[in-house]
Amino acid sequence: MKSSTIPSLRVEPELRQAAENVLREGETLSSFMEESLRAGIQHRKVRQEFIARGLASRDEAQRTGEYFSAEEVFDELNGILARTEEKIAK
Repeated sequence: MKSSTIPSLRVEPELRQAAENVLREGETLSSFMEESLRAGIQHRKVRQEFIARGLASRDEAQRTGEYFSAEEVFDELNGILARTEEKIAK
């Protein structure tokens, strides 16, 4: 597949300088921007999927009438966290 370009981005000089100041050794501003764009896209996809799961869960709860209290959810999450921490400690 052929590569393509993204339109140039106009920013304040301070923002450009801040970006240049955090570049890793051998990293270019272009590669930093590409990595940042990929991370932003991934973040938005994950957020959209999270919202979709939440809406589906809401719809299922409305359909079945089965709801869980915040305390029940926190207890379950704390249990998962404790089991994971035990595995890591071993």
